[in-house]
Amino acid sequence: VFSKIFSHEALESYLPKIQLVIKDTLRAWSSNPESINVYHETQKLTFRMAIRVLLGFRIPDEELGRLFEVYQQFVENVFSLPVDLPFSGYRRGIRARETLQKGLEKAIQEKLQNTQGKDYADALDILIESGKEHGKELTMQELKDGTLELIFAAYATTASASTSLIMQLLKHPRVLEKLREELRSKGILHNGCICEGSLRLDNINSLHYLDCVIKEVLRLFTPISGGYRTVLQTFELDGFQIPKGWSVMYSIRDTHDTAPVFKDVDVFDPDRFGQGRSEDKDGRFHYLPFGGGVRTCLGKHLAKLFLKALAIELASTSRFELATRTFPKITLVPVVHPVDGLKVKFFGLDSNQNEILTGTDAMLGATV
Repeated sequence: VFSKIFSHEALESYLPKIQLVIKDTLRAWSSNPESINVYHETQKLTFRMAIRVLLGFRIPDEELGRLFEVYQQFVENVFSLPVDLPFSGYRRGIRARETLQKGLEKAIQEKLQNTQGKDYADALDILIESGKEHGKELTMQELKDGTLELIFAAYATTASASTSLIMQLLKHPRVLEKLREELRSKGILHNGCICEGSLRLDNINSLHYLDCVIKEVLRLFTPISGGYRTVLQTFELDGFQIPKGWSVMYSIRDTHDTAPVFKDVDVFDPDRFGQGRSEDKDGRFHYLPFGGGVRTCLGKHLAKLFLKALAIELASTSRFELATRTFPKITLVPVVHPVDGLKVKFFGLDSNQNEILTGTDAMLGATV
């Protein structure tokens, strides 16, 4: 099922909707007279992307905002100690999950009843159809669980990487300018405007420097620290025997920090992934921001596409600057993010962007 949800054809159909959500978000950031908390706002952005694009829900903005707050409560308490007492994090998490499930059930029911005007199959459509193909109509509980899983997968890690991307573009204006040069050379950016119809999946995949930038963000600021695997057969590592059936944890960050293929590991250098160097291709498991092996992250192509679409919009239509005197420190828990969320002031879009339509949600509603 997930191979269909994240297939090339599916990503191609998601792309225009992802662009609309990002454009609308950047317009809102730019119209805010104050600086924004980038990490908090990118969490809203990735949540909205999951709801609007992956799931195709037509939830009004106000209701979507309330659902986001409930979802945040759920995520903040999902790893609480299972102590079921009043006012405990565990109890708050349970209540938030119940409220969230009610909201999702309502959205799913409305979606099932209203199938008119769709021009693409979203992830939830594919999930539903896959159940029918296998002769099993999914229950409402299974649909809610699948929906929650898709939101969870698209949310925190993508928000973390989006924040890291914005911070690195602020820290390295020459990288931002080099991105703009590539967009101009490929006919995507002209006179400060993204050319209509130029952002197709094959065009984005041809942007080699953009790919290098995203790879370097994910190398230096991998959102999560590592993953778990079950040992399938007993093996030996540095003189220690690891028995079959044990659970082992591998560290993504330590791997990136110590892999001999990376030169100057602490330096943000997208060119390390350029054709002349290709440091990620020297060895199998030196670079693994999405894990490795057969259980690599299924949503990695969607995550990279989202980050690339965001970088293109930032490079093409936005002006932004750090709102604090110095860059914040980074914390690694629960995912990589700046301790203050990263305060950034966004300014109005370029003058020749005035004709961009507003009411993006109405446009999305007409197509999903």
